[in-house]
Amino acid sequence: MTRLSRIESLKSRHFRIDQKIMSEGGRPRPDERVLMCLKLQKLRIKEEIERLSD
Repeated sequence: MTRLSRIESLKSRHFRIDQKIMSEGGRPRPDERVLMCLKLQKLRIKEEIERLSD
């Protein structure tokens, strides 16, 4: 996998996780543990995208 395709794959995962966060956050009683886990995954992906973009 080339660096560019890896970045695109990570961006896609980042977007899907963001959608899951929005979905969970929109529930009447969102599970805070799930939200925290998703946000951590999103942050790690963002950091990897930034690292690969340099």
